Amino acid sequence: MLLNCLAKQIRALPSTFTAACRLSTVPIENSEFNEMEEPPMVYGGYTELRQAWVSNLDTIKENPSTIIDLHPQVFGSRPRIDIIHENVVWQRKYKYVSYANTKVTAEVNMSSKKPWPQKGQGRARHGTRRSPLFKGGSVIHGPRSHTTHFYMLPFYKRVYGLTSTLSVKLVQDDLHIVDNLDLPTDDPGYINDLVDSRLWGPSVLFIDDTDTMPRNISLALNQIKHMNLMPVYGLNVYSMLKHETLVLTVAAVKKIQDRLLYQLHRPDGHQATRKFMLNKQN
Repeated sequence: MLLNCLAKQIRALPSTFTAACRLSTVPIENSEFNEMEEPPMVYGGYTELRQAWVSNLDTIKENPSTIIDLHPQVFGSRPRIDIIHENVVWQRKYKYVSYANTKVTAEVNMSSKKPWPQKGQGRARHGTRRSPLFKGGSVIHGPRSHTTHFYMLPFYKRVYGLTSTLSVKLVQDDLHIVDNLDLPTDDPGYINDLVDSRLWGPSVLFIDDTDTMPRNISLALNQIKHMNLMPVYGLNVYSMLKHETLVLTVAAVKKIQDRLLYQLHRPDGHQATRKFMLNKQN
């Protein structure tokens, strides 16, 4: 009995630790523990996989069919609220262009005549009323039109922003996984009833692995402004936070995990962290 309890504790340890301590020769009474399963190589083997139900969209009533394993480095990472905020600020600013404009001295529509003689009146000397010292004159160091606020967020902050947002959505029970996006009808009322019956948020974002969406859900959501479709390559932090509920297909989950895990452990990470240069040649 004591050996069986010890064997269970050994199985919970990482394989590298057991190999280093040479504990593989401990006799085990029960044969089910003879073949040790190697723990997943995530966080040194100490973190368990996250799991979620795989549901359906072909019926209004939810019918969970299977359970899918979610990688903890993608769906179970520590949420960094500061990085999520930086991603939101970046996404709101990188496409913003300021059109505020002020006139310099040469652009002011006013006579360039000297306002009064240089000497003899006791006044300060001036050469033109276009000067910024006069009302209606020019503006010094004012905003000039077509000023972009674009900047590039560091590479790993963008990656951690996605993993943090996905983890927060999963913990808050706002992330749901379905087998596919096929609906039995293109009636918008069907998808509204489905969202109400499953207690999803009023705004829903559906994610699939391809940009060719099924016909029925495309027509149904075309008339609902607070529900949207998006392919995996368009997934971003701002859209996930803008919608209260996130619905992923199984294919989308696999593609998200593959891409984010590669970016987290890419061998050329030092090249991805180089300073961004506009119009750079690849």
